[in-house]
Amino acid sequence: MIAETIHGIWSRELKLESFSNDDDFFELGGHSLIMTRIQQAIAAELGTEVPMDELFRKSTVAGIAAHIEALQQVA
Repeated sequence: MIAETIHGIWSRELKLESFSNDDDFFELGGHSLIMTRIQQAIAAELGTEVPMDELFRKSTVAGIAAHIEALQQVA
């Protein structure tokens, strides 16, 4: 569910319909302003604050989803 939600956010913000959960955000045309909107959408839709540096380090849907799942297991 987390990966699907993030995929939907990326699709909306990057204006892309088809990409893999392993595709890199920046290779898909993303930049810091879009990442800021994605960060806000993740917080609103998943209720989890992900620091910007983590979003840049884990720049795939799969990487961000795994990070959020790890955060939720700790909480």
